[in-house]
Amino acid sequence: MADWTADSNEALHLALVRSAEDRKSLAEEESQALADFHPTFTVSNEKIYGYKNLPNQCALRMCSCRLHFTSGSLKQLVQVTHSAKLPSSTIDKVEEKLQEVLPTDYTNNSEAFGKMVEDDATSFKPFGRMVYSYTRPNPAVSEKGKGKSVALPKEGLDPKSADAVEFEVWHSTWDTPGFKEYHRRMQIFILLYIEAGSYISEEEDQWEFVVLYEKRKRRANPEVSTYHFVGYSSLYKFYFFPEKVRVRLSQFHKGHGAGLYTAIHQYVLSQPNFGELTVEDPAEAFEDLRDRVDLKMLLTHPQFKDEALGDESHGGGRVGGVGRKGQSGRGNQARGGKIGPPTEKVWAEKWRVQLKLAKRQFDRLIEMLILLRIDPDDHKAMRAYRLQEVLAQLEKEERLEKLSETFENVREGYARILVMLH
Repeated sequence: MADWTADSNEALHLALVRSAEDRKSLAEEESQALADFHPTFTVSNEKIYGYKNLPNQCALRMCSCRLHFTSGSLKQLVQVTHSAKLPSSTIDKVEEKLQEVLPTDYTNNSEAFGKMVEDDATSFKPFGRMVYSYTRPNPAVSEKGKGKSVALPKEGLDPKSADAVEFEVWHSTWDTPGFKEYHRRMQIFILLYIEAGSYISEEEDQWEFVVLYEKRKRRANPEVSTYHFVGYSSLYKFYFFPEKVRVRLSQFHKGHGAGLYTAIHQYVLSQPNFGELTVEDPAEAFEDLRDRVDLKMLLTHPQFKDEALGDESHGGGRVGGVGRKGQSGRGNQARGGKIGPPTEKVWAEKWRVQLKLAKRQFDRLIEMLILLRIDPDDHKAMRAYRLQEVLAQLEKEERLEKLSETFENVREGYARILVMLH
């Protein structure tokens, strides 16, 4: 029966389809990336049984399913193709499976879908209100400059420049007009890209949403910009004693994750009733992303850096590496700075509350910042670091047995994150 079985990930073809005019603004590598891609996980994450391949497809594709989206409004095209299928009632009914997780307004008609793409290109606008924006170099401009000396800055580009692509983060709730219908089209990406992901209830009014869009100027008419979906995250509000709420962030994947996480943190900081930002069961890759963004935020915060590092914040101390002799003024890593070791607890808690970070996350950031600055040959400082950052994590009876092993593991993990800062 192997001839009648297909891998569901390979069979499902996804695409975020742009209008003909918008495709002209893309670099070649962007066009290839958007043309056709596959999910990380499928709805059932299994094989598809009961179909034979089309004659013009490779033998591995017994069944092909197209799930295409208009790039902004996310309206959907679903088409299932095959050359033959078994008459058995045990075959997998692919479109029926998709109907269980898609809104009912999708189309099977390619021509109708093509018209949606063209019509929605300029008419679609994001829902809610914009809360954050940033720019990235325009790949199409870089591509035109191949073979020449073209070096565009990664940040700080003028949004109006042809060299820049804008990215905007928009905030919505269930009450935002039109957003609930939009979310029904958007949420399928949770099942396809988050392991064990599941849909949320529209009856729970504690949810808020941040959606990231690319705002792209058209090449032929730069005065016209169109919006294209990039990703999103959901925020859930919990009671936070005594009179605020704790916001839990659902994780997201790489690409523009740093920009989206920064936007969410800035939004949380701007809301007086939000007391703390937490993350829902983060994967290791997401933890790495969060650590890098949070560390850069602390290291570029003038007041925090001045208080934490003291004299070192003005140019002294070790900055260039982790655990390498000769890159620091020895013995100066804690002079005048409240970060220690040992860290001044009242000072640290004041900043944690002000920055609205969860305690465990902020403690880890402090540990990494100490490791970034500490002289490994200063045995007194290293001993204080061990006692502060490792022993506090262990039960009393475990301390002697686990001290060395835990310290080295934690230190290696932090070193890996700190290297990514450069």
